[in-house]
Amino acid sequence: MMAADVEDFIKQNREIADFVETFKTLSESEKHWQSRKEFILRNFTEFEEAHIDNLLSLSMVWANHVFMGCRYSPDLMEKVKLMAEGIDVHDAPVFKTRDEIMKQQR
Repeated sequence: MMAADVEDFIKQNREIADFVETFKTLSESEKHWQSRKEFILRNFTEFEEAHIDNLLSLSMVWANHVFMGCRYSPDLMEKVKLMAEGIDVHDAPVFKTRDEIMKQQR
């Protein structure tokens, strides 16, 4: 689902879009939330209502990776990156590992 597709989905599924809005956390910036919301909406139809908590967890994993540089198991990272394919995050921070920083120092 591309960005335009997400907008169309929201227009056609206002009730779902309003439901997704309830998942915004108090600590999320608008930029952070808009990206995570797009992740949720792109993948919403792949999860049954009883498993929405799994989708929300995956959205937090992806957002934590993108915005805070958190790292997770390779299998989990592969899954969330695949789910986030096509999401364009403007001005996302760039993180370096300690090893990368140490290489630059030498």
